[in-house]
Amino acid sequence: MRKSLLILLTLPVWAMAQIHPLYEGADLKLGEKLISDNQCSACHARNVGGDGNAIYRPAGRINTPGSLRGMVEYCNAQLNLGMFPEEVNSISAVLNRDFYRFK
Repeated sequence: MRKSLLILLTLPVWAMAQIHPLYEGADLKLGEKLISDNQCSACHARNVGGDGNAIYRPAGRINTPGSLRGMVEYCNAQLNLGMFPEEVNSISAVLNRDFYRFK
């Protein structure tokens, strides 16, 4: 029982260590939902082909956590999605977790 409790208590600290400070407090579940609801993958597929994941090129023009968040904000503005800053940050955090892995 003690060992399980210790693992549960240290898990959030480990998970937080994996998130770039720019994305601290980001709601990852919300980011995942927004990506799905706004059909981001379908739009990316139309723009770059395939499944759309080719748009995520860590060695490309998105080289910092700030530029990643800026690109999500660009999509938000260009497509008139009306997302709030915390929603943009949540999407950016998910993309960082899944594709970019800025530390």
